[in-house]
Amino acid sequence: MVTVLERLNRLVWGAPALLGILGVGAYLSIRTGFVQLRLFPQALKEFFGRLRSKPSQEGTVSPFQALCTALAATVGTGNLAGVAGAIAIGGPGAIFWMWICALLGMATKFAEATLAVRYREKNSAGEYVGGPMYTICRGMGQRWRFLATAYSFFGVVAAFGVGNATQINAVVSGVNEMLISFGGEETRGGNLLMGILLAVMVSIMLLGGMRRIGRIAEMLVPAASLGYLILGCGVLMARWDCVGDAFRAIVAGAFCPRAVTGGAVGSAFAALRIGVSRGVFTNEAGMGTASIAHASAQVSHPAEQGLMGIVEVFLDTIVICTMTALVILVSGVPIPYGVDAGIALTTRAFVSVYGSWVSMWIAGALCCFAVATVIGWGLYGARCAQFLFGADVFRKFVLLQAITVVVGAILKTGTVWLLSETVNGLMAIPNLIALAVLAPEVCRLTRDYVKTGRSREKTLENCGFDLTKPT
Repeated sequence: MVTVLERLNRLVWGAPALLGILGVGAYLSIRTGFVQLRLFPQALKEFFGRLRSKPSQEGTVSPFQALCTALAATVGTGNLAGVAGAIAIGGPGAIFWMWICALLGMATKFAEATLAVRYREKNSAGEYVGGPMYTICRGMGQRWRFLATAYSFFGVVAAFGVGNATQINAVVSGVNEMLISFGGEETRGGNLLMGILLAVMVSIMLLGGMRRIGRIAEMLVPAASLGYLILGCGVLMARWDCVGDAFRAIVAGAFCPRAVTGGAVGSAFAALRIGVSRGVFTNEAGMGTASIAHASAQVSHPAEQGLMGIVEVFLDTIVICTMTALVILVSGVPIPYGVDAGIALTTRAFVSVYGSWVSMWIAGALCCFAVATVIGWGLYGARCAQFLFGADVFRKFVLLQAITVVVGAILKTGTVWLLSETVNGLMAIPNLIALAVLAPEVCRLTRDYVKTGRSREKTLENCGFDLTKPT
C-alpha cells in the first residue's frame, strides 16, 4: 500500500499539480494587482481591530471567530511535524518553496474566502453555509455540480484522514515521546484511553455547531500559537549566531539541495515538490477548505473576509512554520535526511536548548493544535457530507469522527499521511478550476471594496448580491 500511495502521490503532486496550484495563485495575484501585498496593511488592521468583535446575529460568527476556526484547521501537526518532515525529506530548501507557496497562497485564500461569502446561503438551522461546493454551484451554474460533488466527496474522506487520524496519532506520539523521556513507556492501553478521552471531547465540541466551534477556536488557537512562538523565540535567542546560516541553508537548498544535505536530497524538484505539498498541507491555500469557515462570518462585504484569508496564510506559514524550521536548523540536532522524522525531530530541537522538561510543553501544544484541527476539519467534513446527503447526516458524521479518533490513537498512520497528501491534491482540482473561472468576479469584488472606501455600512444586499437564490 505504501508503494502504491507513494507512486500515486508522485502523480498527484507532479509537475501538473504544482503548476496548477502555483499557476492559479500567480494568476489571481496578477489579476487582483497582487492584493496580498497591496491590501496587507489593511488586512492586519482589520485583524487587530476585530480581536474582540462578537457576532450580533443568530447563525453567524464574528470575522475573528471565523478566522480562528480556519486557523484551527490549518495550524496543526503540519506546522510541527509536517515542517520537520519537509526538511528531512526535501532538505532545508523545501521551506523556501513553502514561502513561495504561501505568498501566492495569500491571493488564493483571499479569493476563496471572498467567493465563499459571495455565494453562501442559510441552512435550515439559520447558519450561513458556504465553501467551494456552493461557489461552484451558484457561481458557475448547476451544470458544473459534478465538480462540487467530487470536491465534497474528497472533503469527507480528508476529514477522516488529514483532519482526524493523522492529527490524533501525532498527539499520541507526542505524549508517548514525553513519557519515554521521563522514563515511561508506550502502551496500547494508554493509547486507547487517550483516544477515548479525545473522542468524547471532539464530539461535544462538534455537536455544538459553528457557534460553539468558533468560540472554542477563539480561545484555543491564539493561546497555543502565542505560547509556541514565545518558546521558539527563546531558542532563536539562545542560538542567534546560527540564524543567518539557517536562512542561507534554506535559500541554497532550494536550488542545490545536494550541497546542504550532503547528497541525501539531490534533486531541486524534490525540494520543490515537498515544499509545495507540505505548504498546501499546512495553509490549505488552493484546497478551499478554510472558505467553509469564512463563509459563516458576519461581514458587510465579501472582500472584507477575504482579508482574513490573507492573514490566515501569513500567520500559519510565514510565522509559525518558519519558526519551526528555524528552531530545527539552529538547534544543531542531526537531521535524518531521507526519513520523515515528524514531531520527534521538532521535540529534539527544543529539548537541545531547554532540556527534557520542554517535551511536556511541546506535547501540550501539539494536543491543542491537533484537537483544534480535528474540530475545524470536523466542521469541513460535516458541511461536505451535508451537501452530499442532506442536513440530517450531521450527527452520524460526528459519531464516525469520534470512532476515527479512537482508531487514530491506537494504529500507526504512516500510510494515512501519504493518503492525506493524495486527497489534498485531488481536493484542489475542483477548487482551482472554480477560482480560475470566477477570477473576474474576485476582481470585481476587490475593486468594489476598495472603491467604496472599505465601508462597513454597505451591505451584501445593496451591493447587488442575491442571498435568497437556492442552490
